[in-house]
Amino acid sequence: MRILFELGDQYAKESSWKDFALLKLCLCAMGIVIGTKAAPKHKETIAGISMAVFIVTYIPLMTKVFKIILRERSEARASAEN
Repeated sequence: MRILFELGDQYAKESSWKDFALLKLCLCAMGIVIGTKAAPKHKETIAGISMAVFIVTYIPLMTKVFKIILRERSEARASAEN
């Protein structure tokens, strides 16, 4: 497992936001395909689980984005004052 995590870290270091956008679109498309293949009686359960995973992962991702925005603004103000 350690090797896979190291590979993931190296991939992230060598990637741009465009690479991550493509990765997210790919994963979204895969999720849609899986969702269309689910039996109708399971679709509501799958939708509920998917929504929960989305919320649990979206909050920390957006928290990081807002921290970066606040830090950048703070640094911009500090450099403007100097």
